[in-house]
Amino acid sequence: MTDHIAGKTIVITGAGGGFGRLVAQKAAARGARVTCGDIDAAAVRETADLIVSAGGQAQALTADVTRLEDLVALVGASVEAFGGVDVMVNNAGIMPLAFFSDHAAAHAAWTRCIDINIKGVLNGMVAAYDPMVAAGRGQIVNISSIYGNFPVVGAAVYGASKAAVNFLSESLRMEARGKIKVTTVKPTGVPATGLAGAIVNPAAVVGIVGHNMPDFMQAMGEMREGNAARLDPTEIDYVALAPEHIADAVLHAIDQPWGVSIGDITVRAAGDHYVL
Repeated sequence: MTDHIAGKTIVITGAGGGFGRLVAQKAAARGARVTCGDIDAAAVRETADLIVSAGGQAQALTADVTRLEDLVALVGASVEAFGGVDVMVNNAGIMPLAFFSDHAAAHAAWTRCIDINIKGVLNGMVAAYDPMVAAGRGQIVNISSIYGNFPVVGAAVYGASKAAVNFLSESLRMEARGKIKVTTVKPTGVPATGLAGAIVNPAAVVGIVGHNMPDFMQAMGEMREGNAARLDPTEIDYVALAPEHIADAVLHAIDQPWGVSIGDITVRAAGDHYVL
């Protein structure tokens, strides 16, 4: 079968770790030329070094997604070094779950969430738009979340930010039809990414698990204790996705002919607890 990843130029935000690093490594291993951006300069350099040491092509730039000029520079670096930008993966994001009653502790994190999750994605889309239109084709991949599907308690700001990502994605898809294809990827819970580190109030996860909360807490406790009984992806009651499952979904969306657009992807563990 034809490989539609080899030779593509791919720009990835939040590439210093998590989904971003995995997508960069997996894409480069298949022959893509990758430009990695992250606010953490050391982490994003490490990503590029890992790719180059494995025989791939990559470069790293420090980039704050809340600054449009940083993302314009990131895309420009791809154009200069690799001749263009075929795919822009807007991956950077944070998840400050909290109740409205937590506002004193959460407000600063909520503001940062809006800046990164909404403005950061918009900035990435804008930065890639002109080069893609000039080239006559391109693909935007935006990382959203199942939290953006429906409002729940404990995720007002985070969920609103991901709903905004969904709106931005679909709006661009309709406007740039025939020039830029747009993919929205909606992960469920993926504990190993470290995204949970931004949670303000751990109890706020209740909104997305609802009546499954007791079993969810038991499963998370088993994970922390190293019990792998329900953590085998070959088993039907697998409860928590590993980051590579989401990275593989991103690559699947990219690995399509230019005329084929996968618009929306949700990847779940078959036994997960999420009600959205």
